Amino acid sequence: MVVKVHGSAMAACPQRVMVCLIELGVDFELIHVDLDSLEQKKPEFLLLQPFGHVPVIEEGDFRLFESRAIIRYYAAKYVDKGTKLTGTTLEEKALVDQWLEVESNNFNDLVYNMVLQLLVFPKMGHKSDMTLVQKCADKLEKVFDIYEQRLSKSKYLAGDFFSLADLSHLPSLRFVMNEGGFAHLVTKRKCLQDWYLDISSRPSWNKVLDLMIMKKSEMSPGPAKEEA
Repeated sequence: MVVKVHGSAMAACPQRVMVCLIELGVDFELIHVDLDSLEQKKPEFLLLQPFGHVPVIEEGDFRLFESRAIIRYYAAKYVDKGTKLTGTTLEEKALVDQWLEVESNNFNDLVYNMVLQLLVFPKMGHKSDMTLVQKCADKLEKVFDIYEQRLSKSKYLAGDFFSLADLSHLPSLRFVMNEGGFAHLVTKRKCLQDWYLDISSRPSWNKVLDLMIMKKSEMSPGPAKEEA
């Protein structure tokens, strides 16, 4: 059965879900939701996701939202298919969950606020609060110091295996490394940079990036420009 993913190829949370499905070898169809026109806030979409956020997945009569809940669900459902993303022992699974929580609570919120200030608000005609952006960057420095220490002891966050914890960082790291202008926060830390280069070179992530570029091209009146 093909999984329906309601969301935008340009948005971080749907990207998290798509890269997980590709790693697992699960077929999916992306049902585009136009975030710029606030399609996610319209009554028909609120029937799928009452909080008006993307993504939502549909698999037959089953429906699920919240990207990290979705990737946990599919990693458990297809534990014997594709990449094993949750570890094998109870301890490994606990570490995956731990670092997935770290990503959600200590990393993602900082990057999310930077995205709002640098990308979303200017598009809406609002001025960016650069003081807030810098405060988030300063906090991110401390978070990355902890990551550097962890990654000096293991190849990936939960151990020596690629997991949901690593995968979940990819969309926000793309912003940090590219249009966010904060690549130096990663590149000046050797273990962190090696980890980023490893996880961002996975074929699954490159397929998501290709899909993002294709969708941007379809939505643009002129030639699409790849974000640098």
